[in-house]
Amino acid sequence: MAMDETTIDRLNATAYAFPRHEQTFPTLTAHEIERMRRFGEPRAYKDGEALFETGTPGPGMFVVLSGNVAITQRDGLGHVTPIIDQGPGQFLAEIGQLSGRPALVDGHADGAVETLLLPPERLRALLVAEADLGERIMRALILRRVSLIQGGAGGPVLIGSASVGNMAPLQNFLARNGQPHHVLDPESDKDAADLVARYSPTRAELPLVVCPNGTVLRNPSETALAMALGMIGNSAHEKLYDVAVVGSGPAGLATAVYAASEGLSVAVFDARAFGGQAGASMRIENYLGFPTGISGQALAGRAFNQAQKFGAEMLIPVSIKSLDCSKASGAFALATGCGHTLRARSVVVASGARYRRPVIDNLESYEGRGVWYWASPIEARLCANQDVVLVGGGNSAGQAAVYLSAHARKVNMMIRGGGLGASMSRYLIERIEATPNIELMFNTEVIGLDGAETLERVRWRSRLAPDEFTMDIRNLFLFVGADPATAWLEGCGVQVDRGGFVMTGVQNGEGAPAVPLLETTVPGVFAVGDVRSGSVKRVGGAIGEGAQVVAALHGYLADAGSPSL
Repeated sequence: MAMDETTIDRLNATAYAFPRHEQTFPTLTAHEIERMRRFGEPRAYKDGEALFETGTPGPGMFVVLSGNVAITQRDGLGHVTPIIDQGPGQFLAEIGQLSGRPALVDGHADGAVETLLLPPERLRALLVAEADLGERIMRALILRRVSLIQGGAGGPVLIGSASVGNMAPLQNFLARNGQPHHVLDPESDKDAADLVARYSPTRAELPLVVCPNGTVLRNPSETALAMALGMIGNSAHEKLYDVAVVGSGPAGLATAVYAASEGLSVAVFDARAFGGQAGASMRIENYLGFPTGISGQALAGRAFNQAQKFGAEMLIPVSIKSLDCSKASGAFALATGCGHTLRARSVVVASGARYRRPVIDNLESYEGRGVWYWASPIEARLCANQDVVLVGGGNSAGQAAVYLSAHARKVNMMIRGGGLGASMSRYLIERIEATPNIELMFNTEVIGLDGAETLERVRWRSRLAPDEFTMDIRNLFLFVGADPATAWLEGCGVQVDRGGFVMTGVQNGEGAPAVPLLETTVPGVFAVGDVRSGSVKRVGGAIGEGAQVVAALHGYLADAGSPSL
C-alpha cells in the first residue's frame, strides 16, 4: 500500500489549506484497516463513477483501499470547488454520515477505485467498539464539517441584502444547525444580480435561496428550507422508540447522550435547532470544566455529535404539536408539524422555554428586521459601529451585552428594575461595569417602535417619570425572560404550576408509591431542564437532570415490559 512521491503530492496538493490537516485527513495503517473490515463491505467503482453526491443521502463512510477519489463542493449556481483528493488508507465521510444525512460534497472515482463501505449503523458500532481508532475518526469527521462551514463554498446560496425578508433568521438557522451556506448580495455580485433579474422576485419574496440541486426558494420558512435540504428524514414515523425527547437544549441533549449510550432507542425533536437558548449564548464562563469559557453553540455541538455517535436520531427541525397519552396503540403518540405521528414508549419533556415577547406596539412586524431575541455573529455584523438597545437584566442579557459591546458603538442596556444584583451573576456585573461603551439605564422600558420596512427608531420612557424619549436605533435586542413551551401538552393530563412549568415528583394520594423526582403526573412522561417546575434554570443543572432522568426511564421501561422494535 506504499505510495510514490507523485501520488503523495497529488493527494495533498490542496489539503494543507485546512487547519489541523493531519487530524482532519489522517491516513490509516494497514493494521487499522484490517480492524475495520468486520464493520464494512467491499465496494468497487469505475473511473468517473460517483461514490456520493451533494444532496442525496450518504451511504456511510468509505475507506479507500486502492485508487483515488476527488472530493468537490458545489452550489446551486453551478460553481464547483475542489476540496481534496483522497487515496489509499484515507476515509471519506463527515459528521453527517453518522446518521446517513444528505452528503454535503461530491465524491467521484479518479480511475478505478476499491473501497470498504461502513454504513451509518456500522460506523457508529466501530466508533464505540474501537475506542482509540474511533477517537481519531470522530475528530476527523467533526473537523471536516467545520472546514466545510468555514470554507463558504458550497451548500445553499442566500441571495439578497442583509436586511430583506428572513435573511438574518435563515442565516442564523443554518449556522445553528451546522449547515454550510453562503450569502450573495445582488448589489455587488453579478451571479446574484442575474438570478434576481431572471426570477424577478418582489421584495417580499427575498431572499432567494438556491439549493445545491438548483431548486430556487422564495423567502422560505425555516421548515421549508430544511425539507429542501433533506435535513428532515421520512422514516421516523415507522418506528417505535424507547424514548422520545422533545427539545434539544442542554437537558434534552444530555438525556439523548446518556440514554442512547445505555442502549435505549432515542428520538430527539426540536422545532428549530439544537442547543436551545443556551446554544445562542456567545460565552458561558461558569460551566464546570471550562475555565476560559465556552460558547453555547460549541457546547451544544459537541453534545449533538456525541448523541449521534451513540445512535440517537436527531429530528431537527421537527415541531411537536400535541402528545396523546391514551396509549391506544400501546405507546405514546406525538403529532408533528409535518403531519406525521410518531410513537414512543416513554417521553421526556425538555422543551424549555420560548422567548418572552414584551407588550410593545408593532413588535411582531419588526421581528427579524431589527428586533432580535439572541445575539450571534450575524446580528453583531448588522450593528457594527451603531448604537443598539438591549432590554433585560439576567445572565443572558449580560452575556449578550458584553458580546455586542465589541461590535456596536454603544450598547444602551435598559433594565426595568433598579439594579442587577438580584438577577445577574457577579462576574457579569463586574464585566459590564468595566466596559465603557455599555450604558446601564435602570427603571426604563421600551414602549414603541417605528420604521418603514425595518426598525429605525425606539421609543422609551422612565418608569419613575411620565416623560417619553426617542432614539434612532436599527437593532433592538430583547432578553426579558422566557415562558415555558408546554402548549403541546394540553389535554394529556400532565400537571403544570401557575406559571405553566411542568410539575414532577407529585404524589397522587396518601399512601401512594413514591414517584420518581423527574416523572410527571402521567406515568412514563418525564420533565427535565428549564421547563420543569422548580429547576434551577442553569446549564449545569439542566445537564444534570438530563443524565439523572435516564435511571428513571430504565425503571419505567423495565416495568412496562415489552421490548422496543
